[in-house]
Amino acid sequence: MPAYVIAEVATTDQAAMEEYRKQVPATLARYGGRFVVRGGACQTVEGEWKPTRLVVIEFPSLADAKRWYDSEEYRAPKAQRIRAGRTSMIMVEGVA
Repeated sequence: MPAYVIAEVATTDQAAMEEYRKQVPATLARYGGRFVVRGGACQTVEGEWKPTRLVVIEFPSLADAKRWYDSEEYRAPKAQRIRAGRTSMIMVEGVA
């Protein structure tokens, strides 16, 4: 069953976040991850949520998403992202 990592990202250090964005794609391949949404225009149609930047990454399974997030390959980029902004992130199973 597919799974998704959904993140709302607010950047506080643009240069550091740009470096993070360059590093992440190479960390996804081993775990079957692919970007579905990576920024782009957001439009609030209900409620008060006003994200500035959304990212959605699809994985073959929730286990694959967790392995990627905890992986050695993603450790340094993750630390870079944490220094470069504020992120709210969830992992959710999709439908088959």
